[in-house]
This record gives sequence, structure tokens and C-alpha cells, in this order.
Amino acid sequence: MSTQDEAKKAAGRRVIEEFVRDGMKLGLGSGTTSHFFVRELGKHVAGGMKLTCTTTSRSTIDVARDVGIQITEPNEIGEIDLTIDGPDEIDGDFNMIKGGGACLLWEKIIAHASKRMITICDESKIVDRLGGFPLPVEVVQFAWKQTDRMVRKTLAEHGISGIRIERRMRDELPVVTDSGNFILDCHCGTIAEPGKLEIELNRIPGVVENGLFTRESDGMVVGKFDGSAYVEMRKSSKTT
Repeated sequence: MSTQDEAKKAAGRRVIEEFVRDGMKLGLGSGTTSHFFVRELGKHVAGGMKLTCTTTSRSTIDVARDVGIQITEPNEIGEIDLTIDGPDEIDGDFNMIKGGGACLLWEKIIAHASKRMITICDESKIVDRLGGFPLPVEVVQFAWKQTDRMVRKTLAEHGISGIRIERRMRDELPVVTDSGNFILDCHCGTIAEPGKLEIELNRIPGVVENGLFTRESDGMVVGKFDGSAYVEMRKSSKTT
């Protein structure tokens, strides 16, 4: 196992130790770090911890079931106590880019259905400014090129012009999200005002959601390459 994978495992173990309590309703996030966390969580469930869990992607449902965690439909779970999910990038103000796995819409829905969200990641995901990772924008398939044009215009109005925007492809076919939409990957370079851009992108007809998460994370658990992990919280938040 690579040092990066060990760091992800360390974050998964630490977040359970610090934040997960018996009887909770949990949102289980997407991506490799979240999957390490879910596998670790399965050990606690096998040991008797009682949790009610829902997920942000079909791939996480598969991982959860593999380790013996029963999944409740989001419509049935009610308000979620805690969602634990990973970013593609996160800055010092807890702004994130998510959606590298094409699950950004479900991830944002579950985050906002929760009392609290904690981000887990390895230390390579920490950045000074967002934008090195391509910003995903989820768009409906109808007239998607028109939506692409309006996304370009909005980015230019926020000082991000002349950049590459690509419809995400896999095996020479367009990637289709769990909700049946396309993903536009915007290679922004640097995003100066992620909070404002998040709002303006979502005002475009045809945009379902975008991968800027600027209000969701209450704290982060970061796994380091030496196998340790640390917790950092927003000033308004505290550990339980």
C-alpha cells in the first residue's frame, strides 16, 4: 500500500475516533478516501456499533454492503447527524472542489441534509488556492453546448477566461452521472472567489450543480504521509 493510501486510512480511523458515535445517522461520502473510511467503519459495525447510513454514490453503496453496512434510502433517513466525505482540493478556509468521481450533485444534497459535514483527505489535497483540480460542472444533456457557452461567459466574468473546458469522457463515451447528466471539466488554474462563482454558475439554466463546496465543511481530518492524522475545525465548530 502506498504512503498516500496509508494517509487516507489514517484519516478514516481518526474521523471515526473523533466524530462518529453509536446511534448516529451518517452520510457516507464518495471517492477513495471515503471508501477507506467506510471499510474502517465496517469493522466498528461488525463489533456492535449501531448506525443508520446513507450514501452519496452507487459506488459507495457497493463498498458499504461489502463490509456489512446496511444502507438506508436518503428519502427514508430524515435529518442526518453527520456526513463524512472527501475533497479533490480544499483550502485553508474549508472551500473545496469536489466531483472528480462525478458524484457532486448527490454529495451536495447529502451534505446539506446533514447537521454537520467533516471532510477527510490526505495532505496532498490541501491547497493555497482552488483551481488546480478541474472544476466539474454538472449539466443536463439537452443543449449542453449552449450551457457550455454560458459557463465560459460566467467564468470570464469572474476573471477566468481562455481556459479549456471539456465534456468528461470515458472509453470514448461521455460520462453520465448517477442522475443522467453530463460533466463539464473546467481547467480554471486559479479561482479567486469560489463562493461567488459557486452561486453564479448555479444561476445558469442547464447547470444542475457545480463542484465548488464553499459552505459545507465544518472541519477536516487530514492524514499525513507518516501515518498520523490531525483535526482542524472552523472557528465556529468544535469536536463532539
